[in-house]
Amino acid sequence: MIRYLAWRVAVMVPTLVLISMLVFTIIELPPGDYFESYVQELRAMGETADLQEIEDLKTRYGFDQPVPIRYLHWVGGMLRGDFGYSFEYRMPVSEVVGSRMWLTVLVSMVTIIVTWVIAFPIGIYSATHQYSWGDYGLTFLGLLGLAIPNFMLALILMYFANVWWGVSIGHLMDREFMGQPLSWDKARSILSHLWIPVLIIGTAGTAGMARRLRANLLDELDKQYVTTARAKGLHPGRVLLKYPLRMSLNFFIADIGSILPAIVSGAEITAIVLSLETTGPLLIRALQSQDMYLAGSFLMFLAFLTVIGVLISDIALAALDPRIRLSGRARK
Repeated sequence: MIRYLAWRVAVMVPTLVLISMLVFTIIELPPGDYFESYVQELRAMGETADLQEIEDLKTRYGFDQPVPIRYLHWVGGMLRGDFGYSFEYRMPVSEVVGSRMWLTVLVSMVTIIVTWVIAFPIGIYSATHQYSWGDYGLTFLGLLGLAIPNFMLALILMYFANVWWGVSIGHLMDREFMGQPLSWDKARSILSHLWIPVLIIGTAGTAGMARRLRANLLDELDKQYVTTARAKGLHPGRVLLKYPLRMSLNFFIADIGSILPAIVSGAEITAIVLSLETTGPLLIRALQSQDMYLAGSFLMFLAFLTVIGVLISDIALAALDPRIRLSGRARK
């Protein structure tokens, strides 16, 4: 195990280096940079830009230097904990993201917990009551949840909330609390608004997890060891929980690699539709405006979480399923 962990950590370093090169290249591919886009936006609105200030910012952050030098400057800054400066928000990247990060983590964690709590009983019931009316009904709801995109569900709920109750749903808090420090009143406002994005974002995830758990559990329930356990007279609940359910959770553990970055990024399109104060819209806006340091640092953080998540999932899979061996050697 120690040798495996050392090898995986050693592989993570060149992996992240290659990802950083790819991220930097993609951000540099569009013609121009943030400053040119900013000047064009001002001219389109009939305003004038302070060209001297723009030139000073270009010189300060090395935009007058060759691309390899700028890449090394960017990577070196991240290694020192300096994620750069957001030109659009006129503040350090850490401050821009930090104000939204905890809200994103809150929404994502609550959504994941609600998804697990709902999907697991549905998947187990559908697998143990195959082709029953309950299975058909839950299958229909699951397919419906998978078929409707989250952003469309958000638009539908926003429309009916406005038509039926005259309420405009959106945001994660009342407007008077935006930009204010955390307080009990602000916390209560966030909790009262939280259920709407959790319901919308968690719909597809709940349906997908329930369907996969049902399929995997049905596959395990048809195997010989389950038949043998039933023939020995073991309680059905014990037969289900001891091995079949445990073996059916492999996909759930394997998803850790995608869950960790999803916690930070959130559902970007749905967050834009609902005007949520999360990091998803921030990332998309940074990519659109070519805000290099904000977009690049955000993408690198997501890549780091993905690499860590894959490592955790591999180790957890080996602990969960005795058929998996990290060493790769078959046991006789």
